[in-house]
Order: sequence, then C-alpha cells, then structure tokens
Amino acid sequence: LRQITDQLPYKLTAAQQRVLQAIREDLTSGKPMNRLLQGDVGSGKTVLAAIGLMMVIHHGAQTAFMAPTSILAEQHYKTIKNLFVTQGLLGENELQLLVGSTPEAEKKAIRDGLQSGEIKLVVGTHALLEDPVQFDNLQMAVIDEQHRFGVNQRALLRKKGNNPHLLV
Repeated sequence: LRQITDQLPYKLTAAQQRVLQAIREDLTSGKPMNRLLQGDVGSGKTVLAAIGLMMVIHHGAQTAFMAPTSILAEQHYKTIKNLFVTQGLLGENELQLLVGSTPEAEKKAIRDGLQSGEIKLVVGTHALLEDPVQFDNLQMAVIDEQHRFGVNQRALLRKKGNNPHLLV
C-alpha cells in the first residue's frame, strides 16, 4: 500500500486516508466487501477505487472497473494507466479497456487475457457483462455511477467472480 501511495503525484488528504483504511480493512476482513463510496466530483473517488484494485492485484487476483459510458471508461483507463502503468506498478498488458466499440479482434484478445488471468485489471462498460467475458480469478469489482446500472447488471458482473469484493 505504501509503495502505491508513494507513487501518487500528490499526498492523500486525511479523509482519503480514512477511506483507504476502511477499504483495506474490508479487503482483509475475510468477508466480501460491499461498500458505497460517495463524494463530490474531484474528491478522489477514482484514485481510492484504483488503489483498492491495486491492493487486490498485488495478491495475484483480477479486478474490473465498470463505468456507464465509453467516455467515462476511457477516462478511468487513462487515469489508472498514468498512475500505475507509467510507474511500473502494473504491466502494460495487465491493464485493458473493453467497450462496445473495441474492435472484435481486440475484444477476443482481451477475453482470452481475462480467461487466462494475464489481464489483471479491465476497465469497461456494459461490454464487461457479455457472456463471452470470463475471468480466471475476479476478486474485486468497482462500479462507477452504480445508479446508472440495473440491479441485474450489477449482479451479472459479480457473478463473473466467486463473490468478489464490490465497491460502488
């Protein structure tokens, strides 16, 4: 955790540190996390969610970050890439973006990487819910703007793992 937070281009606020500690406690509790993270635009929700995902990835599992639109998914993908791939904490091939407009050949490569476990973090839209998408070891899912997804859609993502941690 310290290695991850030390790589950030800024220091976390006291409130962000408290939330991060709560996420950490959830992840180590032995029970699946089911947490709602609320905050104003620009309050650091995405960074905190990404740090939680990185903690799970560090232990060898896979994670997913689902957003309601391609534009938002691409923003999250770029943020995570800038924070962790450029710092060497996540391999270039371990992070992928899967949206409806992803070319079919890329979709197949991403699906193969998820099924084999090579991809550790996939950021995407409803495309993550499609039947051909299977994970080797999905242990945490983040759903951004969860109110824009139906109950069944949120449940579909969770079913792609074995009762994974959930942060909305």
